[in-house]
Amino acid sequence: MPTSKEFQDRMLSLGLARVSEAAALASAKLIGRGDEKAADQAAVNAMREQLNLLDIAGVVVIGEGERDEAPMLYIGEEVGTGNGPGVDIALDPLEGTTLTAKDMPNALTVIAMGPRGSMLHAPDVYMDKLAIGPGFADGVVSLEMTPDERVRALAKAKGCAPSDITVCILERPRHEEMIGLVRGTGASIRLITDGDVAGVMHCAEPNTGIDMYMGAGGAPEGVLAAAALKCMGGQMFGRLLFRNDDERGRASKAGIRDFDKIYSRDEMVTEDVIFAATGVTGGTILPGVRREVGWMTTETLIMRSKTGSVRRINYRTPVAAV
Repeated sequence: MPTSKEFQDRMLSLGLARVSEAAALASAKLIGRGDEKAADQAAVNAMREQLNLLDIAGVVVIGEGERDEAPMLYIGEEVGTGNGPGVDIALDPLEGTTLTAKDMPNALTVIAMGPRGSMLHAPDVYMDKLAIGPGFADGVVSLEMTPDERVRALAKAKGCAPSDITVCILERPRHEEMIGLVRGTGASIRLITDGDVAGVMHCAEPNTGIDMYMGAGGAPEGVLAAAALKCMGGQMFGRLLFRNDDERGRASKAGIRDFDKIYSRDEMVTEDVIFAATGVTGGTILPGVRREVGWMTTETLIMRSKTGSVRRINYRTPVAAV
């Protein structure tokens, strides 16, 4: 049985970049075409094909859904050649299917990998999320605080006024009260329509202008975002939200016992991981796939939490090879 000591993050990082790149190139052909399902399926197919070329014994722990809901890259699916370390894989082959279909900013292909057993097996339910970037004392903000208290606490820690804080929030009816409380402090809000992995990453990426992320979104995306912040630095907290007994049953099936637990970043991702994201449509973190006659070019962010290293890889390939 492979052990976590055999997880060679440095050797696997370039392979992970190739996986992310392949998914972006495949989905890029459908940018602006109005077909979310086709764009997502193209990314899934390409990502799975590349994953199966890696010398890993991989298990998808965050994927496209449960086996009866997703024909490929479903939760529990085994990927890789089987000749390598046992690893957990969290992925979103196309984070921002609507963004891609409408040619809107910040669609990404996203994947994280860590030793077997290193990632929370989050069920497909909502998660209440809170994230800030690096450089702050532990617990400067918390999910127990009200949204306005979080803004004031972060402003105090930064030595600035609440009006100097910008918060990223998904634009959803469920967040109307939160938005009102945040704006009541004088803080600014950047509303996003989709893509809350990128939203969380904004907190830790320089020059985005985002100080904090908060709000309810998908729990699987929460684990992916935690993997990104484990590499980039920053704090993140998440609490699963359940709307009915069926969702609680999903959580029980995934091994969740404490339904009220607040998970920290390092409880969602317990060991060192690698993380890759490739821009599909242009955004504040990564440029989108660039098409020119006969060629396609991508930019991929590849990060290792063990070293804190961040690389940006430009890849130019003939269209015929895609």
